[in-house]
Amino acid sequence: MIDVQRLRVLRTVAEHGSFNQAAAALHLTPSAVSQHIAALERSLGTQVVARSTRGVTLTPAGRIMVGAAESVAAELAHAKQQVDRLGHGRTQLTIATFTSGGRLLLPAALTHLTATHPDTVVHVKEAEPEDSLPLVRQGAVDLALAYHFDGPLPGRPGQSPTLEWTPLMDDPLHVVLPDTHPLADRDTLDISELSTEPWILGCRKTETYLRRYAERAGFEPEVRGTTTDYFFARSLVAAGTGISLIPSIAQTPPTPGLRTVPITPPTPTRHLGVATIHRRNQPHVKTLIQALQEQAADLDET
Repeated sequence: MIDVQRLRVLRTVAEHGSFNQAAAALHLTPSAVSQHIAALERSLGTQVVARSTRGVTLTPAGRIMVGAAESVAAELAHAKQQVDRLGHGRTQLTIATFTSGGRLLLPAALTHLTATHPDTVVHVKEAEPEDSLPLVRQGAVDLALAYHFDGPLPGRPGQSPTLEWTPLMDDPLHVVLPDTHPLADRDTLDISELSTEPWILGCRKTETYLRRYAERAGFEPEVRGTTTDYFFARSLVAAGTGISLIPSIAQTPPTPGLRTVPITPPTPTRHLGVATIHRRNQPHVKTLIQALQEQAADLDET
Protein backbone atom coordinates (compact mmCIF):
# COMPACT_ATOMS: atom_id res chain seq x y z
CA MET A 1 0.00 0.00 0.00
CA ILE A 2 1.29 3.47 -0.91
CA ASP A 3 1.58 5.88 2.01
CA VAL A 4 -0.31 9.16 1.41
CA GLN A 5 2.24 11.10 3.46
CA ARG A 6 5.04 9.88 1.18
CA LEU A 7 3.05 11.08 -1.83
CA ARG A 8 2.73 14.48 -0.18
CA VAL A 9 6.48 14.58 0.38
CA LEU A 10 7.14 13.63 -3.25
CA ARG A 11 4.79 16.35 -4.50
CA THR A 12 6.59 18.93 -2.36
CA VAL A 13 9.99 17.76 -3.58
CA ALA A 14 8.74 18.08 -7.17
CA GLU A 15 7.45 21.58 -6.52
CA HIS A 16 10.69 22.83 -4.98
CA GLY A 17 13.22 20.72 -6.89
CA SER A 18 15.25 20.17 -3.73
CA PHE A 19 15.16 17.96 -0.65
CA ASN A 20 16.32 20.87 1.53
CA GLN A 21 13.64 23.28 0.31
CA ALA A 22 10.97 20.59 0.52
CA ALA A 23 12.06 19.83 4.07
CA ALA A 24 11.70 23.49 5.03
CA ALA A 25 8.23 23.66 3.48
CA LEU A 26 7.13 20.47 5.27
CA HIS A 27 8.86 21.34 8.58
CA LEU A 28 10.93 18.17 8.34
CA THR A 29 14.65 17.50 8.21
CA PRO A 30 16.25 16.81 4.80
CA SER A 31 17.11 13.35 6.12
CA ALA A 32 13.44 12.65 6.88
CA VAL A 33 12.44 13.77 3.37
CA SER A 34 15.10 11.51 1.86
CA GLN A 35 13.84 8.57 3.96
CA HIS A 36 10.24 9.13 2.82
CA ILE A 37 11.32 9.17 -0.84
CA ALA A 38 13.49 6.08 -0.39
CA ALA A 39 10.61 4.23 1.28
CA LEU A 40 8.28 5.22 -1.56
CA GLU A 41 10.79 3.97 -4.12
CA ARG A 42 11.12 0.65 -2.27
CA SER A 43 7.34 0.19 -2.23
CA LEU A 44 7.14 0.91 -5.97
CA GLY A 45 10.29 -0.99 -6.93
CA THR A 46 11.58 1.92 -9.02
CA GLN A 47 13.09 5.38 -8.69
CA VAL A 48 10.78 8.39 -8.54
CA VAL A 49 13.46 11.08 -8.46
CA ALA A 50 16.86 11.54 -10.06
CA ARG A 51 19.40 13.20 -7.79
CA SER A 52 22.21 15.41 -9.11
CA THR A 53 24.40 18.30 -8.01
CA ARG A 54 21.85 20.67 -9.61
CA GLY A 55 18.94 19.37 -7.55
CA VAL A 56 16.23 16.76 -7.90
CA THR A 57 14.12 15.96 -10.97
CA LEU A 58 11.28 13.52 -11.43
CA THR A 59 11.66 10.27 -13.31
CA PRO A 60 8.78 9.13 -15.56
CA ALA A 61 7.51 7.04 -12.64
CA GLY A 62 7.84 10.08 -10.38
CA ARG A 63 5.71 12.19 -12.70
CA ILE A 64 3.01 9.53 -12.62
CA MET A 65 3.09 9.46 -8.83
CA VAL A 66 2.98 13.25 -8.52
CA GLY A 67 -0.15 13.19 -10.68
CA ALA A 68 -1.58 10.57 -8.34
CA ALA A 69 -0.58 12.67 -5.33
CA GLU A 70 -2.43 15.69 -6.74
CA SER A 71 -5.53 13.59 -7.41
CA VAL A 72 -5.47 12.13 -3.90
CA ALA A 73 -5.09 15.60 -2.33
CA ALA A 74 -7.96 16.95 -4.42
CA GLU A 75 -10.23 14.01 -3.59
CA LEU A 76 -9.49 14.31 0.13
CA ALA A 77 -10.31 18.03 0.01
CA HIS A 78 -13.54 17.24 -1.82
CA ALA A 79 -14.43 14.56 0.73
CA LYS A 80 -13.86 17.05 3.55
CA GLN A 81 -16.25 19.46 1.84
CA GLN A 82 -18.90 16.76 1.73
CA VAL A 83 -18.39 15.94 5.41
CA ASP A 84 -18.60 19.64 6.28
CA ARG A 85 -21.87 19.86 4.38
CA LEU A 86 -23.27 16.96 6.42
CA GLY A 87 -22.47 18.90 9.57
CA HIS A 88 -23.54 22.37 8.46
CA GLY A 89 -26.01 21.75 5.65
CA ARG A 90 -24.21 24.21 3.40
CA THR A 91 -21.87 23.80 0.43
CA GLN A 92 -18.49 25.53 0.49
CA LEU A 93 -17.12 26.92 -2.79
CA THR A 94 -13.63 28.41 -2.90
CA ILE A 95 -12.58 30.43 -5.95
CA ALA A 96 -9.15 31.77 -6.85
CA THR A 97 -9.01 34.63 -9.34
CA PHE A 98 -6.60 37.15 -10.82
CA THR A 99 -7.52 40.75 -10.06
CA SER A 100 -8.76 42.24 -13.33
CA GLY A 101 -10.71 39.14 -14.35
CA GLY A 102 -12.24 38.80 -10.92
CA ARG A 103 -13.30 42.44 -10.86
CA LEU A 104 -14.98 42.37 -14.27
CA LEU A 105 -16.27 38.79 -14.66
CA LEU A 106 -16.85 37.37 -11.19
CA PRO A 107 -19.40 39.64 -9.41
CA ALA A 108 -22.29 39.10 -11.85
CA ALA A 109 -21.53 35.36 -12.01
CA LEU A 110 -21.57 35.14 -8.20
CA THR A 111 -24.89 36.99 -8.07
CA HIS A 112 -26.37 34.33 -10.36
CA LEU A 113 -24.77 31.53 -8.34
CA THR A 114 -26.11 32.69 -4.98
CA ALA A 115 -29.58 33.17 -6.47
CA THR A 116 -29.53 29.65 -7.94
CA HIS A 117 -27.74 27.91 -5.03
CA PRO A 118 -28.53 29.98 -1.91
CA ASP A 119 -27.03 27.32 0.38
CA THR A 120 -23.55 27.81 -1.13
CA VAL A 121 -20.99 29.68 0.96
CA VAL A 122 -18.48 31.38 -1.34
CA HIS A 123 -14.84 32.13 -0.50
CA VAL A 124 -12.66 34.14 -2.89
CA LYS A 125 -8.85 34.25 -2.97
CA GLU A 126 -6.87 36.67 -5.12
CA ALA A 127 -4.03 34.85 -6.89
CA GLU A 128 -2.16 34.95 -10.18
CA PRO A 129 -2.35 31.78 -12.34
CA GLU A 130 1.09 30.50 -11.34
CA ASP A 131 -0.24 30.35 -7.75
CA SER A 132 -3.93 29.60 -8.29
CA LEU A 133 -3.54 26.61 -10.63
CA PRO A 134 -1.45 24.60 -8.12
CA LEU A 135 -4.18 25.34 -5.54
CA VAL A 136 -6.75 23.77 -7.88
CA ARG A 137 -4.53 20.71 -8.40
CA GLN A 138 -4.15 20.30 -4.65
CA GLY A 139 -7.88 20.67 -3.94
CA ALA A 140 -7.27 23.83 -1.90
CA VAL A 141 -9.68 25.74 -4.18
CA ASP A 142 -12.53 24.41 -6.30
CA LEU A 143 -11.77 26.45 -9.39
CA ALA A 144 -9.54 29.24 -10.63
CA LEU A 145 -10.41 32.10 -12.92
CA ALA A 146 -7.06 32.37 -14.69
CA TYR A 147 -5.30 33.20 -17.94
CA HIS A 148 -2.32 32.25 -20.04
CA PHE A 149 -0.49 33.77 -22.99
CA ASP A 150 0.98 31.68 -25.82
CA GLY A 151 1.75 28.08 -24.89
CA PRO A 152 0.38 25.84 -22.14
CA LEU A 153 -1.09 26.82 -18.79
CA PRO A 154 1.50 28.07 -16.30
CA GLY A 155 2.76 25.48 -13.86
CA ARG A 156 5.65 24.46 -11.69
CA PRO A 157 8.24 21.71 -12.20
CA GLY A 158 6.79 18.26 -11.69
CA GLN A 159 3.16 19.24 -12.04
CA SER A 160 1.04 16.94 -14.17
CA PRO A 161 -1.64 18.22 -16.56
CA THR A 162 -4.61 17.16 -14.40
CA LEU A 163 -6.60 20.36 -14.92
CA GLU A 164 -9.65 20.84 -17.09
CA TRP A 165 -9.59 24.21 -18.86
CA THR A 166 -12.82 25.92 -19.93
CA PRO A 167 -12.06 28.87 -22.26
CA LEU A 168 -13.95 32.09 -21.57
CA MET A 169 -12.59 34.83 -23.83
CA ASP A 170 -9.53 36.35 -25.45
CA ASP A 171 -8.18 39.53 -23.90
CA PRO A 172 -5.86 41.43 -26.29
CA LEU A 173 -3.26 43.85 -24.96
CA HIS A 174 -3.44 47.40 -26.31
CA VAL A 175 -1.11 50.38 -26.19
CA VAL A 176 -2.36 53.04 -23.78
CA LEU A 177 -1.20 56.61 -24.38
CA PRO A 178 -2.16 60.13 -23.26
CA ASP A 179 -4.79 61.48 -25.66
CA THR A 180 -2.40 64.35 -26.47
CA HIS A 181 0.28 61.94 -27.74
CA PRO A 182 1.18 62.37 -31.45
CA LEU A 183 0.23 58.71 -32.11
CA ALA A 184 -3.04 58.79 -30.16
CA ASP A 185 -5.20 59.23 -33.28
CA ARG A 186 -3.91 56.07 -34.98
CA ASP A 187 -6.26 53.14 -35.60
CA THR A 188 -3.46 50.61 -34.93
CA LEU A 189 0.20 50.76 -33.92
CA ASP A 190 3.16 48.53 -34.58
CA ILE A 191 5.45 47.97 -31.61
CA SER A 192 8.43 49.11 -33.73
CA GLU A 193 6.88 52.60 -33.90
CA LEU A 194 7.21 52.88 -30.11
CA SER A 195 10.95 52.18 -29.84
CA THR A 196 11.78 55.63 -28.44
CA GLU A 197 8.88 55.77 -25.98
CA PRO A 198 9.25 55.43 -22.18
CA TRP A 199 7.18 52.55 -20.77
CA ILE A 200 5.12 51.90 -17.65
CA LEU A 201 4.94 48.19 -16.77
CA GLY A 202 1.59 46.97 -15.47
CA CYS A 203 2.64 43.48 -14.37
CA ARG A 204 5.56 41.06 -14.56
CA LYS A 205 4.10 38.90 -17.33
CA THR A 206 3.26 41.93 -19.46
CA GLU A 207 6.88 43.01 -19.12
CA THR A 208 7.98 39.65 -20.51
CA TYR A 209 5.64 40.08 -23.46
CA LEU A 210 6.78 43.67 -24.10
CA ARG A 211 10.46 42.73 -24.05
CA ARG A 212 9.83 39.80 -26.41
CA TYR A 213 8.03 42.02 -28.94
CA ALA A 214 10.59 44.80 -28.54
CA GLU A 215 13.45 42.37 -29.18
CA ARG A 216 11.77 41.26 -32.41
CA ALA A 217 11.44 44.92 -33.40
CA GLY A 218 15.12 45.55 -32.61
CA PHE A 219 14.96 47.81 -29.57
CA GLU A 220 15.29 47.72 -25.77
CA PRO A 221 12.32 49.39 -24.03
CA GLU A 222 13.11 52.26 -21.67
CA VAL A 223 11.19 51.54 -18.45
CA ARG A 224 10.10 54.59 -16.43
CA GLY A 225 7.73 52.89 -14.03
CA THR A 226 6.91 49.43 -12.65
CA THR A 227 3.77 48.29 -10.87
CA THR A 228 1.68 45.15 -10.44
CA ASP A 229 -1.53 47.18 -10.75
CA TYR A 230 -2.86 48.02 -14.23
CA PHE A 231 -5.02 50.81 -12.81
CA PHE A 232 -2.01 52.45 -11.19
CA ALA A 233 -0.17 52.03 -14.51
CA ARG A 234 -2.97 53.87 -16.30
CA SER A 235 -2.79 56.73 -13.83
CA LEU A 236 0.96 57.04 -14.47
CA VAL A 237 0.30 57.15 -18.21
CA ALA A 238 -2.33 59.85 -17.67
CA ALA A 239 0.28 61.81 -15.69
CA GLY A 240 2.60 61.76 -18.72
CA THR A 241 5.21 59.40 -17.25
CA GLY A 242 5.14 57.02 -20.21
CA ILE A 243 2.96 54.67 -22.24
CA SER A 244 1.85 51.16 -21.32
CA LEU A 245 0.69 47.80 -22.65
CA ILE A 246 -2.56 46.88 -20.91
CA PRO A 247 -5.16 44.09 -21.41
CA SER A 248 -8.59 45.14 -22.64
CA ILE A 249 -10.51 44.13 -19.52
CA ALA A 250 -8.10 46.10 -17.31
CA GLN A 251 -9.16 49.29 -19.12
CA THR A 252 -12.64 49.36 -17.58
CA PRO A 253 -13.80 51.89 -16.50
CA PRO A 254 -11.90 54.20 -18.86
CA THR A 255 -9.45 56.72 -17.44
CA PRO A 256 -10.02 60.32 -18.60
CA GLY A 257 -7.23 61.70 -20.76
CA LEU A 258 -6.13 58.34 -22.19
CA ARG A 259 -6.36 56.78 -25.64
CA THR A 260 -6.26 53.02 -26.30
CA VAL A 261 -4.81 51.82 -29.61
CA PRO A 262 -4.75 48.17 -30.80
CA ILE A 263 -1.47 46.57 -31.86
CA THR A 264 -1.04 45.26 -35.38
CA PRO A 265 -1.03 41.44 -35.64
CA PRO A 266 0.31 39.28 -34.20
CA THR A 267 -1.44 40.94 -31.27
CA PRO A 268 -0.29 39.94 -27.76
CA THR A 269 -3.30 38.32 -26.11
CA ARG A 270 -4.27 36.79 -22.79
CA HIS A 271 -6.53 33.73 -22.99
CA LEU A 272 -8.98 33.75 -20.08
CA GLY A 273 -10.63 30.63 -18.73
CA VAL A 274 -11.64 28.54 -15.74
CA ALA A 275 -9.47 25.73 -14.38
CA THR A 276 -11.02 22.87 -12.43
CA ILE A 277 -9.75 19.52 -11.31
CA HIS A 278 -10.68 16.49 -13.39
CA ARG A 279 -14.07 14.95 -12.48
CA ARG A 280 -15.21 17.97 -10.44
CA ASN A 281 -18.88 18.05 -11.51
CA GLN A 282 -20.82 19.55 -8.61
CA PRO A 283 -23.93 21.51 -9.69
CA HIS A 284 -22.79 24.76 -8.07
CA VAL A 285 -19.44 24.58 -9.89
CA LYS A 286 -21.19 24.01 -13.21
CA THR A 287 -23.57 26.90 -12.50
CA LEU A 288 -20.73 29.30 -11.79
CA ILE A 289 -18.79 28.29 -14.91
CA GLN A 290 -21.87 28.75 -17.08
CA ALA A 291 -22.47 32.17 -15.53
CA LEU A 292 -18.85 33.15 -16.21
CA GLN A 293 -19.22 32.01 -19.83
CA GLU A 294 -22.33 34.18 -20.23
CA GLN A 295 -20.61 37.17 -18.65
CA ALA A 296 -17.59 36.75 -20.92
CA ALA A 297 -19.87 36.49 -23.98
CA ASP A 298 -21.55 39.75 -22.98
CA LEU A 299 -18.17 41.45 -22.71
CA ASP A 300 -17.11 40.12 -26.12
CA GLU A 301 -20.19 41.74 -27.66
CA THR A 302 -19.46 45.19 -26.21
